[in-house]
Amino acid sequence: MTGRTTGQTTGGRTAPRSIALRTRLLVAMIGPLLGVAILLGIAGAALIADVVRRTNDRVLGGALGAIAETVQVERGEVTLDLPPAAFGMLENSERDNVYYRIAVGGDLLTGYADLPAPAPDDLAIDQPRFRFASYRGQRIRIAEVRRALPAIERPVVVQIAETLDGRRALTRRLLIALFGGEVALVGIAILLLRPALGWSLRPLARLRGAVEARNGPAAPDLSPIDAGPLPLELRPLAEAFDRLLAQLDTATAATRRFTADASHQMRTPLSVLKVQIELARRGSREALDEIATAVARLERLLVQLLALARAEEAGVAPPLERVDLREVAVRVISRRIGAAIEAGVELQLDAPDAPMPVTGHRTLLVEILGNLVDNGIRYNRPGGTVTVAIATAADGATLLSVRDDGPGIAAADRERVFERFVRLGDPAGPDGSGLGLAVVRSAAARIGARVTLADAAPGLIVRLRF
Repeated sequence: MTGRTTGQTTGGRTAPRSIALRTRLLVAMIGPLLGVAILLGIAGAALIADVVRRTNDRVLGGALGAIAETVQVERGEVTLDLPPAAFGMLENSERDNVYYRIAVGGDLLTGYADLPAPAPDDLAIDQPRFRFASYRGQRIRIAEVRRALPAIERPVVVQIAETLDGRRALTRRLLIALFGGEVALVGIAILLLRPALGWSLRPLARLRGAVEARNGPAAPDLSPIDAGPLPLELRPLAEAFDRLLAQLDTATAATRRFTADASHQMRTPLSVLKVQIELARRGSREALDEIATAVARLERLLVQLLALARAEEAGVAPPLERVDLREVAVRVISRRIGAAIEAGVELQLDAPDAPMPVTGHRTLLVEILGNLVDNGIRYNRPGGTVTVAIATAADGATLLSVRDDGPGIAAADRERVFERFVRLGDPAGPDGSGLGLAVVRSAAARIGARVTLADAAPGLIVRLRF
């Protein structure tokens, strides 16, 4: 198996190029993996930004508290003592600028007068507030608090701010570490996926090898394939392939058996023809009659073989239509009158005068009824009768029956006579191929009819139920 797309030539045509299974699986695994990595990266970036903000705000808030605690009232005046440690807390390697402002009401006590000041009423007493702002062309983070001092009516607002270079640098380092770890994780996963896929696809390769091992100049091996233990996902495929092989084995066995039986049955009339032709060359007139009989027998055998092949055609079922069964019976009887007169047998039709429509196929119905009437004539007694009857059963089904006055068929043999080339009775009896009832059953199955045999006492009755 390769990761390339493939195009195969089938029956002179180039099949559409398809992606290899290994590539499909890699894409199916890597795609979601990359999607999850992107989602984790977005969530991680948001988390990093929040953690950096909270951490630096906590330091900024500590510096604000340290400054606010030094704001006092002495002799009715607001005083403060800026502690160096408060500003030392904000020192970092990026050397962020630090600004501060302490105001009493609207009057600046100390610090940067132009630092963005809040409205005192927007601040809660002793509750620090953090916000972003722009100052001197830079983005800054401001921490501010309002204090209420005794004997001082005006609010005291303490502010401290810093630029964002340190925060950005820390965020950048954490993001690089996050995305670097994700890239390494995805890369390692991709490297491990290929051998993992090779191991996972090994049963499929073993199954393919077992199938390819059947190729060769010898007769095809249609026994079940042995590819060793297979995963659950491959077992239905192997079982379906085994069923296909079993069907092919059955079909080829039936074909071989049919060919062998047909060649055996045709050998006799051909041998007779060869002998009689030699006799005809020596001037025997009786040989010409024997040749005509052998030719007629061979012709009937070929017709029956073709009929059986048509009746057992695989694939799409014949298109069904509404057929008048009475009209088919009249047509078949009219064609067999000459053979019946020659055999001394009477043909009768027992059917209503009205049409008897059934769902079927006209050609197959003619084949079925023709074979039954032929059997009734051939295996009857002189002076006997062959009766074709059509009736409607109590449940509404249509029944077709052919009855004769011949010797009948024993109950033990009634299933066996539907097999190919099976003939019962005296070998010196009427000529036949042993295919008539096989044709009848196969054709009936194709149009959904059921065939049964019964004793007519005397004779045989063949029933078809539509």
